[in-house]
Amino acid sequence: MTSLAGVAPSAWRYRWVVLGIATFTQAAAGFFVQGIGAMGVHLQRDLHLNTVQLGLLVSAAQLVPLVGLLVAGELLDRYDERWVVGAGAGVVAAGLLVGSTAPGYVSLLLVLLLVGAGYSTVQPGGSKSVASWFDTSQRGLAMGIRQAGLPLGAALASAALPVIAEAFGWRATLVAGGLVALLGAGVFVGFYRSPPVAAAPRGRGPRASLRSRLGARLRMLREPSMVRIVLCGSSLISVQYGAGVLTVLYLHETASVAAGTAALVLVAVQGAGVVGRIALAAWSDRGRAGRYGALVLCMAAVLAAMAVLMTPLGRSPAVACGALVWLGFFGFGWYGPWVAYVTESAPPERTGFALGLAMSVNQIAIVVMPPVLGLLKDLTGSFVPVWGLLSVLTAVALAVSSRARPGNRPRSCGRHGVCGPP
Repeated sequence: MTSLAGVAPSAWRYRWVVLGIATFTQAAAGFFVQGIGAMGVHLQRDLHLNTVQLGLLVSAAQLVPLVGLLVAGELLDRYDERWVVGAGAGVVAAGLLVGSTAPGYVSLLLVLLLVGAGYSTVQPGGSKSVASWFDTSQRGLAMGIRQAGLPLGAALASAALPVIAEAFGWRATLVAGGLVALLGAGVFVGFYRSPPVAAAPRGRGPRASLRSRLGARLRMLREPSMVRIVLCGSSLISVQYGAGVLTVLYLHETASVAAGTAALVLVAVQGAGVVGRIALAAWSDRGRAGRYGALVLCMAAVLAAMAVLMTPLGRSPAVACGALVWLGFFGFGWYGPWVAYVTESAPPERTGFALGLAMSVNQIAIVVMPPVLGLLKDLTGSFVPVWGLLSVLTAVALAVSSRARPGNRPRSCGRHGVCGPP
């Protein structure tokens, strides 16, 4: 990217429009999948599922992105985000609308595989679009707002989908999710524009073999900053998805909270995540500890919440709800500063692939952890081993990542400048 000096400030007011549509598309594309946890009681009842099968529903939507995020990252480095993200959100919509005719559990799993393929473009594409419009002095805040779209969509889905499922059946929730995703695709394609600067040519230059290009890019994983990114991301995403899937069941079974009330608590947890993503990312813009310091704070706070949930205090409805909302703020809010950390650690011409690579590593945890946590709960009949496993993963990530030089404080590039990594 070139310097933005001399670009009319009025043109840069459009960056707030870009931020708004990227946030909306994020929320719309993830609406249905993020609401599965709130429908846990309904799905278990209507489809006769155990906790493992419920976890597999979440994993199915996240399986294809293991590879899809890498493909999406490559596409984003070559083509306009407008079409890559719009097409992906369109695939999500089509998959859900077609899937509303699914006869049962297995068919629903297959539908969610297709949904995951489309969603692969939305996360890195939206992040790259926001990063290209905001300089590092505001990028954390912008990323936090944009990434708040995920828990915001999850909160809305947690409030709406159980009501729809109760009134019209679980298939109607797929129709609702498909229509919301279709609206998100239309908004992004209709309103997104690239920054008003001369960007580096996409897909030009000497052609290396596919093997050598892929090898060069995968070597990013050896960089100290990427090691910290992977460790922090994989542990915290495990916490996020574990809490998202199991909060309602935990409150219902352990704290004796009614299913409807437990779903409302999950809405509050997701809402705390919205606030956390914005507040923590904004703090990482100005705080002395930078992006990595915000992630350390999140991991320490997660350990505190898990410690409460593993004690008899966690059986108290009031204490359990408070601990889970705290967990929502930090265990969902970490993503804003994390994505900003990824974009600022990547080579400018490989931002898309770096985002796809880091998110692809996260996908391993997203795919594996929900069914593993569900199996652990089914085998032991208790949530204590579940929270214990998440605590161990978080503690190990915190200890290992802290051995390396801790993170970056983003440098300012002027009021309208867009800079590469510090």
